[in-house]
Amino acid sequence: MDTVLALKLAVVPALIALVTFAGRRWGPGVAGWLSAFPVVAGPILWFIALEQGPAFAAQAAVGTLLAVLAILAFGLAYAWAATRYSWPLSLLLAYVGYATAVVVLGLWNATLLVAGIVVLAGLWLAPRLYPVLSMSAKPPSKPANDMLLRMGLGALLVLLVTHFAASLGPELSGVFAMFPVMGTVLAPFTHRGAGPAATIQLLRGMVLGFYSFSTFCAVLAWALPVTGIGQAFAWALAVAGTVQVLSRFWLSRHGMAITQRGR
Repeated sequence: MDTVLALKLAVVPALIALVTFAGRRWGPGVAGWLSAFPVVAGPILWFIALEQGPAFAAQAAVGTLLAVLAILAFGLAYAWAATRYSWPLSLLLAYVGYATAVVVLGLWNATLLVAGIVVLAGLWLAPRLYPVLSMSAKPPSKPANDMLLRMGLGALLVLLVTHFAASLGPELSGVFAMFPVMGTVLAPFTHRGAGPAATIQLLRGMVLGFYSFSTFCAVLAWALPVTGIGQAFAWALAVAGTVQVLSRFWLSRHGMAITQRGR
């Protein structure tokens, strides 16, 4: 097994495990906030850059940035479906919302500037579109296979997207790097174990985290053509980490902590 393959099989599952532990310690809102950090798409873009080159990866990063809109469609579709349906149908409807957004995005060749403006507008609007439910007193369950499933899905996604990157092209590679791996596992398990209100809180928390994720993609797309791969990723992670910390600080200062139910 070569080094790159070993990293593909280890890095993303390990990062997913860390997010899972943090979510179990501090609740679904924190899990959503943390899971939106580029723990899956970041390593995928890194491997694409190593295997396909920085120019290819820069275009892929713009596609990944735009794909935030598809993840917002996934979350909103799941949240509204969860107010009426159980997790299997809610997940199916969320995939329909995601797929519809991907098809639309596939027809649009946006520049980095335009993509950034549109995604920021979507992130500002999305929290206002989520339903609000009262939290249940039912304690969340912690299924034994939860962790292994999350880690397995993350590793599978990395292998598939990086393997087919050349045939997909940079834009679609970037879009599918944002396949909702974390949402696919986090939302159904939260829905089943803690109810729809906790699931909506989780998904709304993800919206907050996507500010740092979007920053990561934008900085990466800008830096890759003008710096080395390592330096571009270092800048992107540093700026994204700063935005992640500031977003939590801002919400706390305004009495809108992500662990709360309200908008």
